Amino acid sequence: MTAAASPLVEPGVVERVLAHALRHGGDFAEVFVEDKRSTAISLDDRRVEELSSGHDKGAGIRVVSGETTGFAHTADLSERGLLAAAETAAAVARSSAPGARQVELGDRRLVDGTRAEILPEGIGKAAKVDLLRRADDAARSTQQAIVQVSAGYGDSRRRILVASSEGLLASDDQVRTRFSVVCVASGDSGMQTGYESRAHTVGFELFDRFSVEDAARTAAGRAVAKLSARPAPSGVVPVVIKSGTGGILFHEACGHGLEADHVVKDASAYRGKLGELVASPLVTLVDDGTPVDQWGTAVIDDEGHPAQRNILIENGVLTDYMWDYLRGRRSGRASSGNGRRQSYQHLPMVRMTNTYLLAGTDDPDEIVAQTPYGVYVAKLGGGQVNTATGDFVFGMTEAFLIEDGRITEPLRDANLIGNGPDVLRKIDAVGNDFDMSPGTCGKDGQSVPVGCGQATLRITGVTVGGTAGA
Repeated sequence: MTAAASPLVEPGVVERVLAHALRHGGDFAEVFVEDKRSTAISLDDRRVEELSSGHDKGAGIRVVSGETTGFAHTADLSERGLLAAAETAAAVARSSAPGARQVELGDRRLVDGTRAEILPEGIGKAAKVDLLRRADDAARSTQQAIVQVSAGYGDSRRRILVASSEGLLASDDQVRTRFSVVCVASGDSGMQTGYESRAHTVGFELFDRFSVEDAARTAAGRAVAKLSARPAPSGVVPVVIKSGTGGILFHEACGHGLEADHVVKDASAYRGKLGELVASPLVTLVDDGTPVDQWGTAVIDDEGHPAQRNILIENGVLTDYMWDYLRGRRSGRASSGNGRRQSYQHLPMVRMTNTYLLAGTDDPDEIVAQTPYGVYVAKLGGGQVNTATGDFVFGMTEAFLIEDGRITEPLRDANLIGNGPDVLRKIDAVGNDFDMSPGTCGKDGQSVPVGCGQATLRITGVTVGGTAGA
């Protein structure tokens, strides 16, 4: 663990700003301070196309009065700048009950430094570019059909401080590092792409834990394999999803419907179903901000509440939703540690962290062996979901045919089409090989890092939007 950095804002200043925000009345005030530094590098066809660094620093101030929320943000972290932002936020939420209110910060959860072992900010840009060049060389040297390689590197250090009129004072120091590579192969059937990435809430030690050359060779192999791919079947077929890759499906098709803001707006397929059987008894769905090093992991959420492990569906039964502070307060619930925001310029909302299905006991190879015919999905791409109904469409970026209990020919890119609640009910096997993958979740114009995960599992029937008959 590295040494602690200087505080973003002194506690005494924060106390005075909170008191100022409530001097005209109000139920609640909050100060969110952020200092974020980031680096992004991209290499395309052996040329460095982007090499950029950014530094964003500022504060967002929220004042709540009844059902009205006032919000203002500023890049001026002086006491004068914070007081001006507090005045603006208070004016929006102003009630008819003015009066002085003293705020004492008592509930303190302050980190003493980041958990990263090697801060990326201490590594020269040349060493980071070298990672991308090594990946490019590895992809081209192992697969002659590779005609294009694009590789990307990114890191960020995000220090936050959150204080509220309820006495809360908390901070976190988050370091994230990522790497990705995309390879394009050319053959008689045209061009095909393969992709691989790694992203964790760690420092530059990420590259002591995995090989960029191996990642590049994996991406290149996927691209080349798809050159001989046949059309995917069309129709409802059994689908086996490889560990780690299918978590995005459950994040999008089920997880968003379990966020309390969707539930209270009656925009969720899971509204009013607490205590009901909504999935196969093999399914336990968890949202968890605490796993070490995962992409959606943090010490606190962006409202200062501790990250938690929340069981949403247990043995098929819906047990809870995810909550931020405001939705929880209005429903008589505590926050579940799911209040997140993109930056100090944004209001927090209910968001997932690391969402995953717990592993089962089945042997992954046996799951395939006991599937006479179907599709094996080794990698899912992006998709679209209607949270109110759970209907989804997801791309399969690496998939194979299952014939007589064996994985056989690669398939061309196609879509999985279905309904989240329906898919949960049709899971009839869950493996013991749990794995996670990183992602970026977009909601209402805000993007945050998330993790997704699951073990190998089988769905008895999903519509595959291919071009060959099933």
